Amino acid sequence: MPLFFRKRKPSEEARKRLEYQMCLAKEAGADDILDISKCELSEIPFGAFATCKVLQKKVLIVHTNHLTSLLPKSCSLLSLITIKVLDLHDNQLTALPEDIGQLTALQVLNLERNQLTHLPRSIGNLTQLQTLNVKDNKLKELPDTLGELRSLRTLDIRDNEIQRLPQMLAHVRTLETLSLDAASMVFPPPEVCGAGTETIQQFLCKESGLDYYPPSQYLLPVLEQDGAQNSQDSPDGPADRFSKEEVEWQNRFSDYEKRKEQKMLEKLEFERRLELGQREHAQLLQQSHSQKDEILQSVREEQSRLDQGLSEHRRYLDAERQRLQEQLKQTEQNISNRIQKLLQNNQRQKKSSEILKSLENERIRMEQLMSITQEETESLRRREIASAMQQMLTESCKNRFLQMTYESQRQNLVQQACSSMAEMDERFQQILSWQQMDQNKAISQILQESAMQKAAFEALQVKKDLMHRQIRNQIKLIETELLQLTQLELKRKSLDTEALQEMISEQRWALSSLLQQLLKEKTQREEELRAILTELEAKSETKQENYWLIQYQRLLNQKPLSLKLQEEGMERPLAALLVELSAEHYLPIFAHHRISLDMLSRMSPGDLAKVGVSEAGLQHEILRRARELLDAARIPPELLKPPPDEVLGALEPTAPEELPEPARPSAPPAELEVQTSECVVCLEREAQMIFLNCGHVCCCPQCCQPLRTCPLCRQEIAQRLRIYHSS
Repeated sequence: MPLFFRKRKPSEEARKRLEYQMCLAKEAGADDILDISKCELSEIPFGAFATCKVLQKKVLIVHTNHLTSLLPKSCSLLSLITIKVLDLHDNQLTALPEDIGQLTALQVLNLERNQLTHLPRSIGNLTQLQTLNVKDNKLKELPDTLGELRSLRTLDIRDNEIQRLPQMLAHVRTLETLSLDAASMVFPPPEVCGAGTETIQQFLCKESGLDYYPPSQYLLPVLEQDGAQNSQDSPDGPADRFSKEEVEWQNRFSDYEKRKEQKMLEKLEFERRLELGQREHAQLLQQSHSQKDEILQSVREEQSRLDQGLSEHRRYLDAERQRLQEQLKQTEQNISNRIQKLLQNNQRQKKSSEILKSLENERIRMEQLMSITQEETESLRRREIASAMQQMLTESCKNRFLQMTYESQRQNLVQQACSSMAEMDERFQQILSWQQMDQNKAISQILQESAMQKAAFEALQVKKDLMHRQIRNQIKLIETELLQLTQLELKRKSLDTEALQEMISEQRWALSSLLQQLLKEKTQREEELRAILTELEAKSETKQENYWLIQYQRLLNQKPLSLKLQEEGMERPLAALLVELSAEHYLPIFAHHRISLDMLSRMSPGDLAKVGVSEAGLQHEILRRARELLDAARIPPELLKPPPDEVLGALEPTAPEELPEPARPSAPPAELEVQTSECVVCLEREAQMIFLNCGHVCCCPQCCQPLRTCPLCRQEIAQRLRIYHSS
């Protein structure tokens, strides 16, 4: 009969013992005992239940196994209805079936050394139970139904967590032996429990209001009932029954010997067949291993070929990546040098005390400008000044129109302000009317309207201001560097090189901070110029005729700083050298001390520090470049003076002259030089917007309006700045 599926696979010896015990129980003339102990069972097999039911076994011994439950799913407890002795000690039972009370013939129940936490209430239905052993479990209390066990003689509850006995236990009059842990008991008290079973029963009877009688008065019916059952099993007399039993035991022993010999022969035959099967299995396994080795060898060869090709391709990719990284490192080094140079120049300009002197000179100059002499009134070239004003106003209006168009578009997308659009259209019509106006009519209108003369003077004043020009040049350089850094960062991401990404990020943040500072300085300088213009406007309230035309002519006639320095004896190569090193603020100092290239070649860094050049790096660079210029071309200083016609030409006020722009950093390598960068959102238009505080140049003006964070770094956008590319 097939065995029930077991969770834990028993050993071969345990399996053979189980088969032997099951066969022995099914033999004809076998006794009433089914012993399947020490078989490493996790569940009682189905065959054991069937054997107990069919052969009406009276003793079931299942101790020393791994049982976790008494009743498998497919079995019924009624199959054990004839069992009188049930031995389950040394297992892992956590609970008994709730219908354990159906075993009405049960007399001995041994549950020692299990994991029981409680007993079912139906245990009170075991009216013939005489011995109950629950020693060494995890019981915390006993059910009240124990008082219904009318035949119970022995109860062992030691090594548990029980502290109270049920008061109903007083109704068990047949109890002779009660084993418990007296020291841990609460009810009855420890001194009562330590006095013995009789004292405990007397205490319980007193608590229940019952009279105590010794168990001997109640055991006679139990013993008579047990004797009657034994006599029913053997109707003959005692002597005949014993003789028959002796003959029966001899017959059983002889049958057992025959069966044992037969089993031994069957075992030998089984071992022979098993050995043949193992040999065949070994041959098949050897063939399988040989085929497996051949397949593995072919797979290894194919894998080796693939690995070789992959390693060659990886070496090629590594070489290509190394080359690109070297190019990127070189480009980053160039950009880092240029950024460092910009930061040093800005730091030098901050530290220079000459800015304060220039501001004081500017104040004195503006006071002189506010006083108009009679000679300037007579020498006013009205026609030429008006023409220059008309040209300046046209250029200024164009720039303002571009800015107003951009601002109006942005306001239209965010606020849908129709009034702002109407005002922009009105200004646009006004600008168009100015452009289509005849030049003579514009000049005559400028001569008549003081407001237009004031606007032209304000535009020329901003254009001629040296500090404002320097700030604009630096802003333009930083915008170019930020554009190149953004392109380099996008190139890095496409190449998946993140080793030096942190260096680019630090450089970009430094440039962004410098750009914000320069924007603040530019706004501050424009406010200072407007304050000067307000002072001039207060002076013009005296109703002096042609006041703004005379101021415009005076500003045009003002000589550039380079021409003044040349007239004072400043050498042109030396002035160009200082401008190239972004040290143009030291030009007045060099002109005041009449320092030449020849003098510089004999000076030391300490001499330059005494003159007023405080930066140590700039001192060494000026001296080195001066010596290089002298070594390259030994030209006398008098040949470097400008001819008289150039000086006369510079005095004419037809167009304002500006200082030569500082030398720009060299361009990056040809493979990374990109004049324009496309928008990362639409991928169509040119990227012209700088996002602050991150410094990325990655969006066009149309796509940047709805954005609140930078598409590249996801930083919050605090300010947007547009780049205007000049032709």
